[in-house]
Amino acid sequence: MLPAARMTSDADPPPLDLTALAARYDSGAATPRDVVLAILADIERRGADGVWISVAARDDLLAATDTLARRRAAGEALPLFGVPFAVKDNIDVAGLPTTAACPAFAYTPLADAAVVARLKAAGAIAIGKVNLDQFATGLVGVRSPYGVPRNPFDARLIPGGSSSGSAVAVANGQVTFALGTDTAGSGRVPAAYGNVVGIKPSAGVLSATGVVPACRSFDCVSIFALTAGDGARVADLARRFDAADPFARPEADRLSLLPAAVPVRFRFGRFAASDLDFCGDERSRAAFDAAVESLRRLGGEPVTVDAAPFREAGTLLYGGPFIAERLETIGDLLAHRPEALRPEIRTLMEQAARHDAASAFAAMRRLRTLRRQAEAILSSVDFLFLPTAPTIYSLAAVAADPLRLNFTLGVYTTFVNLLDLAAVAVPAGRRADGLPFGVTLAGPWGSDGRLAAFADRLHRASETFLGATQSPLAATPAVAPAPLPAATPADLPIVVVGAHLSGQPLHHQLTSLDARFVRAGHTAPAYRLYALAGTTPPKPGLVRAGPGERGAAIEVEVWSLSPAAFGAFVAAVPPPLAIGKVELDDGARVSGFLCEPHAVAGARDISSFGGWRAYRKTDGPI
Repeated sequence: MLPAARMTSDADPPPLDLTALAARYDSGAATPRDVVLAILADIERRGADGVWISVAARDDLLAATDTLARRRAAGEALPLFGVPFAVKDNIDVAGLPTTAACPAFAYTPLADAAVVARLKAAGAIAIGKVNLDQFATGLVGVRSPYGVPRNPFDARLIPGGSSSGSAVAVANGQVTFALGTDTAGSGRVPAAYGNVVGIKPSAGVLSATGVVPACRSFDCVSIFALTAGDGARVADLARRFDAADPFARPEADRLSLLPAAVPVRFRFGRFAASDLDFCGDERSRAAFDAAVESLRRLGGEPVTVDAAPFREAGTLLYGGPFIAERLETIGDLLAHRPEALRPEIRTLMEQAARHDAASAFAAMRRLRTLRRQAEAILSSVDFLFLPTAPTIYSLAAVAADPLRLNFTLGVYTTFVNLLDLAAVAVPAGRRADGLPFGVTLAGPWGSDGRLAAFADRLHRASETFLGATQSPLAATPAVAPAPLPAATPADLPIVVVGAHLSGQPLHHQLTSLDARFVRAGHTAPAYRLYALAGTTPPKPGLVRAGPGERGAAIEVEVWSLSPAAFGAFVAAVPPPLAIGKVELDDGARVSGFLCEPHAVAGARDISSFGGWRAYRKTDGPI
C-alpha cells in the first residue's frame, strides 16, 4: 500500500473556513482583496497541478472585491462577504469558458448559472473553473484533457471524480467551498479522498439552470467544504425554487438545510458485514468499523438494514437504460466527432445508445418499487450510514482497468440519487496507512439539516485537520445548529410522534397541507409512550411522566404549518389525542401530540423502544 503524507507544507495559506475567514475580516487582519491576491499567488506557486482549467482575470477579481467593500459599507447584508469559491467546469460562470473537460464542446456563457448568481449576490467571489471527469462521467477524476488533479495525500493515487478539481481546491485550502455536481457520487467520492465534506442536497433544492446535464433526471449541484456546517450554510444560501429548472421543487423555499439539533440518542442503519464490499481493502474495512464505534460513543445505536433495494437501485444507472439520458449532451459529439470524447466516455456512450424506450419504462417502474422499499427501511432509523467508497486506487491501476474499477467505486453512492435521497460525505478519521477515510450519511428527501448535524458531530470527533492543510479542525461546530423557529403568524411548528412521522401511514395529512420539515429530534427525558389499543391505523399516546415516575426521551419530528393549515390539522385530531405543549431535548416547548391520561390505563408502555418507529419495527403490530 502506498504511504500517505500531506502534499501541503508549512507554507499553507491561513485557514479559509467560514468562521476563521469572517474573524479575519471583522478584526481587520485581512480584506477580500488580500485573500484573492493570496489565492492567485498560491495557484501560481502550485503550477500545473491539474486543478484549475480557467481562473478569472486578476483585475476582474480585484474589481469584485472593491464592489463588495462598497456594498458592505452601504449596509448591505452579505452573509458570504469575501468568501472565495471554485466552480466545477460544467457549471456556467459568466465570461469564463464552460468546457465540461471537452475543448470541442466549450462555450463562453453570458450569464452565471442560477446557483452561482445566488452565491455571488450573497458576497462570495468565484475564483475560477476547476477540472472534472469529462462530461461529469466518472468517479476516478482522471478522465480529462486538462490533466489530473493531484491527490493531496499521495500524488500516485486518484483524486476521485467527477468533481476532482472542486474537492482538491477545497482540500488544499485554496477556496472556502466549491461547487460540484453529483449524479452517481461525483460530489462524494472525491470528498472522501480529499478529507473534506461533500454535500449532495435533496434533489431540486439547488437550481440546475446553467449546468451542463449528465443525467438530468438525477443530477444535483453539490457543495464541497471544509466542514459540514460550512457546506450546509452555503447550500442553504444557494437554495431556492427556480421555475426555469423543470426538476426544481417548490418545497426548496420552505426547507432549511442548516444543521438541526442532534438528539442525545439516535439509531443509524448499516448494512450487514456480509453486504459490505471493500474490494479486499482491509484498511478501509477497519476504518469503517472504527467509524461505527465512533457513532456508538456519540449515542448511536446501529441497526442492520436490508441492503438489497439500495444495491439493486444502484445498478440501474450504468447497468440499465438511464445511462442513455447522457446522450442528451454527448449524442451529437458521439455521432459527428467521436474523437473529441475520451475513450472511456466514448465506450460508455456507445453502450448507452443500445437501450430502447421499453427498457427505460420498465426500469422506471422498478425504481418506484425500490424507492418504496427504501422509504420503509429508512423510516425506522435516523439515517443510513455507509462507507463513501470501498477503497482507493492508484493512477496506474485505473489506467490499466479504467471501466471496471470506476464502477466498483460507486457501490455506496450510485443509488442515492436514484432513490431521491439526501447525503453528506464526511471525513471519519484515518486508515492504518494514514490516508483519510470517508463515510456517508444518507436520508430521505428533506433530511439535509439533520444529516449535516450528525455529520458535523462525527467529523469533529474523528479528525484533527481541515482537509489536507495543517489548519486544526475545531472541536466545537463552526456553525451552530439552527434554532427551532419560533411560532409566528407565518409559520407554526408542531411536534409529531407516531403515525404522522415521515414514512408512517398518516404522514400524508401533513404533506397535503404543505407542511415544512424543520428537524428530527427527541423530547426531553420526561415522557412515557404507550401503544394505544383499538386505533386505526395504530397510534401511540405520549404522556408526561408523573411524580416519581422515570421519564424517557422519545423520538419526534418537528414540522411547521401556515396558520390556516395548522388550524385545519389540529381540528382533525381525534380523541384521546390532543395538542399541547411538548418539551424537546433542547428545552423548547412546542405544540405537539399528547394523549389524555385515562386512555393509557392498561395500554402497553413502549417507552423503552425510544420511539414509535422502533416499536413498530421490532415488536409492534404490522
